[in-house]
Amino acid sequence: MGKTISEKIIGNKARDVVEAGQIVEANVDYVMVNDVTGLPAFEQFEKFPKGTKPYSEKIVLIPDHYVPNKDVASAEQAKRMRDFAKKYNIKNYFEVGRGGVCHQLMIEKGFVAPGRLIVGADSHTCSYGALGAFSTGIGSTEAAAIMAIGKLWLKVPDSIKITVNGKLDNYVYGKDIILHVIGDIGVEGALYQTMEYYGNTIENLTLSDRITISNMAIEAGGKAGIIPPDEKVFEYLRDRVRGNYTPIYSDKDAYYLQELKYDAVDIPPTVAKPFLPSNTSPASEVDVKIDQAYLGSCTNGRIEDLRIAAKILKGKKINPEVRMIVVPATKEVFNQALKEGLIEIFENADCFVCGPTCGACLGGYMGILADGEKCVATTNRNFIGRMGHKNSEVYLANPAVVAASAIEGRIVDPREVL
Repeated sequence: MGKTISEKIIGNKARDVVEAGQIVEANVDYVMVNDVTGLPAFEQFEKFPKGTKPYSEKIVLIPDHYVPNKDVASAEQAKRMRDFAKKYNIKNYFEVGRGGVCHQLMIEKGFVAPGRLIVGADSHTCSYGALGAFSTGIGSTEAAAIMAIGKLWLKVPDSIKITVNGKLDNYVYGKDIILHVIGDIGVEGALYQTMEYYGNTIENLTLSDRITISNMAIEAGGKAGIIPPDEKVFEYLRDRVRGNYTPIYSDKDAYYLQELKYDAVDIPPTVAKPFLPSNTSPASEVDVKIDQAYLGSCTNGRIEDLRIAAKILKGKKINPEVRMIVVPATKEVFNQALKEGLIEIFENADCFVCGPTCGACLGGYMGILADGEKCVATTNRNFIGRMGHKNSEVYLANPAVVAASAIEGRIVDPREVL
């Protein structure tokens, strides 16, 4: 029996032949923590025997959730990260103004590459599977242990094979594919499993759209979301990646727990209604009046996402009863958007544009919803109170749906109004 990508990568890092269900100890390439999850990791690390030195070259520290700090508590949190980086001479620390949203930054800065095992104290670390890595979210205590020993104890996951073939319709993107899949299998449909993606639809997607798909594996309960690396990945990593890497692919006779097949023609612009990412409907059937539109996050805050929205908003104004917030995921994305004139388009449309932060997505700040307010967002979660008041509502959608809805004042299918 052949091996899946997950079995091969974890086996390489465990220096053994492994199979799904086996518990192994594997060498980690990088461990990432942000300003929220870092503090408990640092506290746990300091409990190790005196003199314990961290594997500093494997550690990446990225403040992004409460950036810039919104109050004294978040400022103290950020300071603890800054102090930890100084104390242990950790070079991979990205201060405010030099970084951005952690998952996009990890990819931009070349930490992510095919065949690597990367973990992060954030559930959406699964994003990196879009480049052929095995990446998954862990707890802060686990992160502290990896900082100390450079290894992770984990169970090798089973895998499911998802194939999408055909040509996507206008205004249909990676976000719609993953929402369609989650709507089909549910929020526990891939519980502790790797979601492997195949098919000519996936092959034709931009790397940005692939990242969106891998990013939301956790919303189906997935341990990882992996897309086999190809020339698009190799080209992106050229002159960017840190160190060498070896692409890993599943064997033709690899065992999959289940195989799912979808036709791209059946996937419309899709919206996940409150209060689960699996509560999906075609955007054309939602027709809900909105108070806020949000474009950004680790799911859809890349330059490609901003281009989609800017093309729709150019020469137009958002509805006077709607506020639209645009948050480029990183400094690099922001600067590229500035260079291309996208920021000016957003400003002219009366959007609010700010620097990279996760604030609104997690209900922290920079876009909190009040009692009863409704928001259409390119984020990844729409749980009760996710972006603010427990009686507010979040609708997940792609950048085109968000931009078109901001103009119309209600959630719409861009194909019907543009």
